[in-house]
Amino acid sequence: MTEGTHEQQRPGTPPLTERSSRVVVARKLTRRAGRDRAGAFLAEGAQAVGEALNAHAAGRAEVRALFATEEQAAKLPEVDVPLHVVTDRAAASLSETVTPQGLVAQCALPTTTPAEALAERPPLVAVLLGISDPGNAGTVVRVADAAGAGAVLFAGDTVDPYNGKAVRASTGSVFHLPVARDRDAPAVLAACRAAGLRLVGADGYAEGDLDTASVAGELAAPTAWVFGSEAHGLPPEVLAELDATLRVPIYGGAESLNLATAAAVCLYASARAQRHRG
Repeated sequence: MTEGTHEQQRPGTPPLTERSSRVVVARKLTRRAGRDRAGAFLAEGAQAVGEALNAHAAGRAEVRALFATEEQAAKLPEVDVPLHVVTDRAAASLSETVTPQGLVAQCALPTTTPAEALAERPPLVAVLLGISDPGNAGTVVRVADAAGAGAVLFAGDTVDPYNGKAVRASTGSVFHLPVARDRDAPAVLAACRAAGLRLVGADGYAEGDLDTASVAGELAAPTAWVFGSEAHGLPPEVLAELDATLRVPIYGGAESLNLATAAAVCLYASARAQRHRG
């Protein structure tokens, strides 16, 4: 976290309760409609808040306010963000977890478009299409960040990447790399092509697999990996637009891999090939 000054409540002011207007307004951000209307979202816990504040200091994000219990507020370094001390019940009302951590950042919702996210022509990108589980989506953002991907794009009718569970599952990675969303899936795929990326779909029924693609040198090319839902996979109209589909080879008795695990294998296979080419 970066140093600065807290814009604090006046000394002697009691902590805000769950009925305080600031808390009531912030609580609306636990729902997608509220996030979209206010242009803001919540990040909960020391890890996520720390990453949010670091991104804020670096100009990559905007933290509008912090809500913290007295215990958590005492642990915070001074930062140039308004701090609202709240009761335990107020903190719990802003949390979507069973065990609230008592620290929440209210952040501006990024308005990055896919074209903007791809402006620097990153060689590795993850595209999530039709994903409904926020935990899976957030984990893929975390995996993409770890693998060195340049962006994560949410296309079509896909879960909100700023859903509370998705933000928690990303463990702060949502603040590390561009995350963009567009309900127009063909437009997202077109933006990837315009950025010089080869479109490769992860498909458990594909003829080719990662091993054969690796041996053939295909994974070293700039790639946008396209991942569909676990239940339905990628729709036919999307498959028709892709340059290739590949499956993760299963060597044991498992029927399949879940989305986040498959994404990790695919993204790291490409990252390794790209870093070792030539």
